[in-house]
Amino acid sequence: MITSSTQDVSGRLFLAIGRLSRSLRQAGSPGPGHGAISALATLVNHGQLRLGDLAAKEGVAAATMSRIIASLVETGYVRRESDPVDRRAWLATATEEGVRLISGVRSTRVQELNNRLDRLSEEHREALKVALPALEALLIDED
Repeated sequence: MITSSTQDVSGRLFLAIGRLSRSLRQAGSPGPGHGAISALATLVNHGQLRLGDLAAKEGVAAATMSRIIASLVETGYVRRESDPVDRRAWLATATEEGVRLISGVRSTRVQELNNRLDRLSEEHREALKVALPALEALLIDED
C-alpha cells in the first residue's frame, strides 16, 4: 500500500536525483550532447553492439540511435563495422578517442560530485553512505 509519506519520499527522491543528474551532466567541457555521451558510454561499458541492441539499452528508437551513431562516427568517437553474422546489419564500437572522451567526462563529473559532497556536513555524507545500498537496489531490474 502506497502511503502519502511514501509518495512524498518518491517525489522528493525523483526530483533530487533528476536535478543532480542534470546538473552533473552540465559539468565539464562542451561536446557531444547527453544522448551521444550516454550511447558512447554504453558502448565503452558493453563493447561492440548492434544498433538495435544499443537503442534498446538506451531506451530510444532505432532511428534516433542511428542519428546519434552517425554523429559519433563523424566525430571519430565510434567506428561502424559489418556484422559478420548478418551482413545486412552493422556493429558500433567506441574508438580509442571515444574511450578517452568518456573517461574525461566521467572524471569531470565525479570530481564535481566530490566537490559537492565535500560541502556537505559529515552527518549528510554518512547518511548518503548508508543509503547507497538502498539506492543501488533501486537499479536492479525486476524480472
